[in-house]
Amino acid sequence: MAQRTPIRSFLSIVPSGQNPDRSKRLRFPKNGAASDRRSGTRARSPQQFTKRQSGQGSPAEEQFPRQPGRRRISDSLNGSANQRGSVDGDQGDRSPGRLEQIASMPGRNSRNRSFSRENGRTKSGNNMLATPPNASRPKNSASTPSRSRNPRKNRRGTKRLRSISPLLYAARMLIFGVGLSALTGTFLSVWNPASQSGVSLMEKSSSQIEEQQESSGKQPFRLGVPTVLQLGQEITELKAKFQGLTSNNSYLGPGVFLVDLDNGSYVDWNGTLAFSAASTIKLPILIAFFQDVDAGKIRLDETLTMESKHIAGGSGNMQYESAGTEYAALEVATKMIAISDNTATNMLIERLGGKAELNHRFKSWGLTVTQISNLLPDLEGTNTTSPRDLVHLMAMLNQGDLLSLRSRDRALDIMQSIKNNSLLPQGLEAGATIAHKTGDIGTAIADAGIVDMPNGKRYLIAAIVKRPHNDPYAEELIREVSRTAYQFLNESRE
Repeated sequence: MAQRTPIRSFLSIVPSGQNPDRSKRLRFPKNGAASDRRSGTRARSPQQFTKRQSGQGSPAEEQFPRQPGRRRISDSLNGSANQRGSVDGDQGDRSPGRLEQIASMPGRNSRNRSFSRENGRTKSGNNMLATPPNASRPKNSASTPSRSRNPRKNRRGTKRLRSISPLLYAARMLIFGVGLSALTGTFLSVWNPASQSGVSLMEKSSSQIEEQQESSGKQPFRLGVPTVLQLGQEITELKAKFQGLTSNNSYLGPGVFLVDLDNGSYVDWNGTLAFSAASTIKLPILIAFFQDVDAGKIRLDETLTMESKHIAGGSGNMQYESAGTEYAALEVATKMIAISDNTATNMLIERLGGKAELNHRFKSWGLTVTQISNLLPDLEGTNTTSPRDLVHLMAMLNQGDLLSLRSRDRALDIMQSIKNNSLLPQGLEAGATIAHKTGDIGTAIADAGIVDMPNGKRYLIAAIVKRPHNDPYAEELIREVSRTAYQFLNESRE
């Protein structure tokens, strides 16, 4: 008990911030006053400590002088302004008495700063003392773990050094490649002169369409741009044979237009003149019907109701049905062509938008004189067309310019099912087929069709003849024209 009193008094003097285990760093002789190195400091008497405090050391301490970088406990207690750090860089005594002592030193209030652990800079306004950045460090750093001055920077560096997943890297490269390709394609499309010329052509065509719309006030309806009828050389020999057929019937006013689809050779015998269309006006109405089918404006199975205003005399049997009878749209179109039903024609004219709408559509196809002026039956012959218009229309039908392939095939099937075969079909030989449409009123008779020969060749022909009322020689003239054309084209191909 008598020996613990000075030790306790000594512990009360040692700064509270010191680590007692740090006394291991003080070296003592093996045969010194204390047998244990840990008890070397505690074994000193108060008198010995007083001597050290006054600058006098023990003989053992004189034998082991102070090594560079190490500080004695007395150095931290003497209040020297130049010795601020502890032995290993601790922050010193933080007890109230010690703080008052340090605060009373000259120049301490102005330099009361703490060392920031985040960025290594000193910050004012903190009463806690820290070792300045230029303070001496102990050389032996093995006992004290090294600590980075800026842990945040180390964490950021660690994030940067993390390895990138191969899939993420590949995805980034893919996105970069797609973006680069898009930019390159945009640049090439802008720079390419060919595309620039194409754009200019499209702009010109669109401006022309706009001009046509402004002049007509309506937008043309068509699946594609109608092909201009390409003509080759005129077959003068065949034209002369046609003209010879009317030597005995000069009062008749014929018009014939023929085109060989293999080479474009043609015959134009009054083919551009305007004639009464009679029932041949139903052929462009049929094309307009299937155009609306392709556009989704009308369905083949759509129900059409026959009204009293639609009923018309003349050809056809629908006129004998009562008003309110319903028909499928495809059935109405078929009756209009196959039996040339006038009532069915009037129903379709109304369903397709009326006479003005159809006339505008005919113009957009390139038909120059084809026009509906009155509903059927047009016994006065006010509805007009020309042999060239009918051939041009059949040429576009044949090439698929106006209809889809499906609608084109349906239209040709309907044209082949016509019941009146007394005109152009009479001039064909066995094995030939024809898809056509006839027209017959008192002052004119007509027939126009697509002829397929047994050898696989095809030609287009349209014939319209003005006549005295129901003159039978007009019908015979059309049959002779068909026979002459077929024989001439068949012989020229052998």
